[in-house]
Amino acid sequence: MTLLIVGNLLAGLALLVLGAESLVRGAAQLARRMGISPLVIGLTVVAFGTSAPEAAVSIKASLSGSGDIAVGNVIGSNIANILLILGLSALIAPLKVARQLIR
Repeated sequence: MTLLIVGNLLAGLALLVLGAESLVRGAAQLARRMGISPLVIGLTVVAFGTSAPEAAVSIKASLSGSGDIAVGNVIGSNIANILLILGLSALIAPLKVARQLIR
C-alpha cells in the first residue's frame, strides 16, 4: 500500500514537471510569434501558474458549501505572496521607492 502511494506521488510529480515545462515552452513560442515581450509572457505564465492551485481549492470549497475556506484561501495566499515575494526581493536587492509614492 505504501509503495503504491509513493509511486503515485512520484508519477504525479513527474507529470507536473513535464506539464509545467511544456506550458512555459509553449508560452515562449507564442510570445515570439505574436511579437510580445518574453518578459510579459513569462510574468503572465508565472501569475497563472501560482494562482491556479488557489483557484482550484477555492472553486472546490465554494461548490461544497465552504465559502469561508475559499475566502481564507484567497486572503492568505495574497498576503503570503506579497510578503514573501516583496521580502525576498528586498533581501536580494534594496527596493528604491520614490518619496511621493510613500505619502
